[in-house]
Amino acid sequence: MGDNISKIIRERIRGIETGKLFAVSDFADLNNDNLVTRTLSRLQSKNVIIRVATGIYMNPKKTQFGILYPTIDQIAQKIAERDKAQIIPTGDTALNILGFSTQVPMNAVYITNGAKRKVNVGERNIVFKNAVQKNFQFKGKLFPLIIIALKELGEKNITEEIKNKITKLISDSNAEERVTMFHDLYLSPVWIKELLLPIIKTVTE
Repeated sequence: MGDNISKIIRERIRGIETGKLFAVSDFADLNNDNLVTRTLSRLQSKNVIIRVATGIYMNPKKTQFGILYPTIDQIAQKIAERDKAQIIPTGDTALNILGFSTQVPMNAVYITNGAKRKVNVGERNIVFKNAVQKNFQFKGKLFPLIIIALKELGEKNITEEIKNKITKLISDSNAEERVTMFHDLYLSPVWIKELLLPIIKTVTE
């Protein structure tokens, strides 16, 4: 039975796109997390797969420059998916993801309604901090990130360059995001509403 499950795991992994993250929980239907963990550990030791964080793996995506690793944000999102938790990047992490800052923080910080923890990823850390449930009333993904980044910058530090970047982000957003924008905008401070509403109208009209 164990050999059959191990074979199923290996076959599934071969079918996973290179560079795509997966976790032990993705094999939950096999009802044997211990065997899944041991099998993944063996495959990692043979360099068939790569462990990018505790319990998070990938099929290596190789380029002429070496292995292409996922971003810290992709790893954080996979951890949240595994833990069935909501997360939102905050502080310098939000600014960096949106391109408002080129500074790459050593600690990628997220607020979460899941477990508070720190996850080591190479030389960096992903830090999950608990926050009040109000922070998770947002419906979209892009707008909460923009709102949190603007709060981090502060009203007096919003440059024309930042406004132009926001305009492009909204312009490039999909229909699903646009449906939730006004709902999420309603949850933001007044000064952010006054800043973003003209941009939204310009882009969507």
